[in-house]
Amino acid sequence: MKVASYNIRKAMGTDRRRDPARILRVLNEIGADVVLLQEADLRLGPRPTAIPRFLIEQETDYEVADVAINEVSIGWHGNAIFLRKGMKVTRTERIPLPGLEPRGAVLVEAGGVCFVGAHLGLMRRFRLLQMTAIREHLKGCEATSLIAGDFNEWSDVRGYEPWEKDFTLHLPGPSFHARRPFVALDGIAHGQGLRIDDMGVWRTGKARVASDHLPIWADITRS
Repeated sequence: MKVASYNIRKAMGTDRRRDPARILRVLNEIGADVVLLQEADLRLGPRPTAIPRFLIEQETDYEVADVAINEVSIGWHGNAIFLRKGMKVTRTERIPLPGLEPRGAVLVEAGGVCFVGAHLGLMRRFRLLQMTAIREHLKGCEATSLIAGDFNEWSDVRGYEPWEKDFTLHLPGPSFHARRPFVALDGIAHGQGLRIDDMGVWRTGKARVASDHLPIWADITRS
């Protein structure tokens, strides 16, 4: 199964143009079975989606996981999950996260894997609390869980301590800033029942313009 994670910055590209169709073209290039998006909804009011649902239906082979709390959003706290049409979803949940600013993660269980999409906070002390909250929410199913998203951690040496016991962390490579990547803000953590066979950062020309983050991807199997 191929998984991708992508902070789409509300479909605002590095050329300062908001172009949701361009985001979908990048996702079609990657060809993942499960896509975890961050900043998928706009910020104000009821948080309308940055990518119209009709466009997703028209331009991709994805369905939007049912994690939103209203009809105009596709996600929760900006986190959304796309799944290849035909994938059976057995569970969806929203995970409140602590912090000064409103944060949350979303969970979808499909194909025997619990996928958690998260956009962690800007301050490390709150990120550690948020990682702890996700770990506690996954108690009992850590082995077959995969967490991916914009973890906002600038260090590749420390800052992930709450996950060290139960999850293996992977930072596929520098994903920010898309024009000239120099830091690995986007990552994947998975339990012992999963294995990553290959992974990387998607660096095509379209991806370098579509958002200020580059997407990351991984091929996973049950171990």
